[in-house]
Amino acid sequence: MLIVKKFGGSSVADKERIYHVAQRCIEDYRKGNDVVVVLSAMGDTTDQLIAKAKEINPNPSKREMDMLLATGEQTSVALMSMAMGAMGIPSVSLNAYQVTMHTSSAYGNARFKRIDTERIWHELDSRKLVVVTGFQGVNKYDDLTTLGRGGSDTTAVALAAALKADACEIYTDVEGIYTADPRVVPNARKLKEITYEEMLELATLGARVLHNRSVEMAKKYGVQLVVRSSLNTAEGTIVKEEVDVESMLISGVAVDKNTARIAVIGVKDTPGTAFKIFNILGKHNINVDIIIQSIGREGTKDISFTVAREDVEEVLALLNEHKSRITAQHIESDMTVAKVSVVGAGMQSNPGVAAKMFEAIYNAGINIRMIATSEIRVTVLLDEVDADKAMRAVHNRFIED
Repeated sequence: MLIVKKFGGSSVADKERIYHVAQRCIEDYRKGNDVVVVLSAMGDTTDQLIAKAKEINPNPSKREMDMLLATGEQTSVALMSMAMGAMGIPSVSLNAYQVTMHTSSAYGNARFKRIDTERIWHELDSRKLVVVTGFQGVNKYDDLTTLGRGGSDTTAVALAAALKADACEIYTDVEGIYTADPRVVPNARKLKEITYEEMLELATLGARVLHNRSVEMAKKYGVQLVVRSSLNTAEGTIVKEEVDVESMLISGVAVDKNTARIAVIGVKDTPGTAFKIFNILGKHNINVDIIIQSIGREGTKDISFTVAREDVEEVLALLNEHKSRITAQHIESDMTVAKVSVVGAGMQSNPGVAAKMFEAIYNAGINIRMIATSEIRVTVLLDEVDADKAMRAVHNRFIED
């Protein structure tokens, strides 16, 4: 049996945790399994490296940032392999170049193209425990690239797909996937299983248990995931195509505080204006979520949308650069907002979900600023200071009721 195990930064934050993870991997290895381990950088290493970069250059190139950040995972895998060696188990650490993990050339947000598996199979055939860097790849220029925050999840799923693994286990500091963040909502419930579709929505909307691209890839290649705790042996949550029981109305409530609202004011109310705006952003790989267009007045209209906060500076620069082309009178941003979302496949056959959500938020005395919906989710934009309060109110309305 071939098992891919991924451990996050908090799971390998210090010597004791590294040895704990090594022991868990060795247990499966000693049962006769082939084991491939994917690691993130230790603890807060990535944040520390970003801070060091900013000290040297407030606006470093994305290529050099990838060169720097890739060292975090390389440190983790080398130390893990050393720990396994100290415990008498043959192991080898490999970085993205040694595997090789081919990606696109989008520094800071690269996507996998393919993975060469020959080196990994060679090491497994030698009965070694293989420890691989997460979060990184190599582009066509032989430069190191990174996959964006949470990218180690995507590395694990990509490896599981390429190696046709029998299991892909994602270990984190919580015991699985909950109906809400248990650190914010104490009565959140752990889910036994959840569909790819629901998990993808939750991951995209701020639930930080899994990286959204890892879920997208797992669904595409049929990789069944298990999300479980690295700190104990409790049963985790299975992410798969279909669940065995009839879905709850709502599977989860998510909050995303890494969001900002952009307003493009006074653009001409003519065909093609929205296309021009979002085509500019699309060409620069900037993701846009909630979009609202006002009713035209006096030949103009306003277009508002949300983006990740780290993209705000680039978005404003791009839109101001093309201000005359998109016919905008004024462009503004708001970094004091957050998104609260409910997700559930049960919405498709149960009308009134949005009304219940809005009622819960109203009863909590919170104002809604923007709304977006899909078949299995409802998202509202509100003031960031109200986000946790709104999350608890909505969770209680659906889950407790």
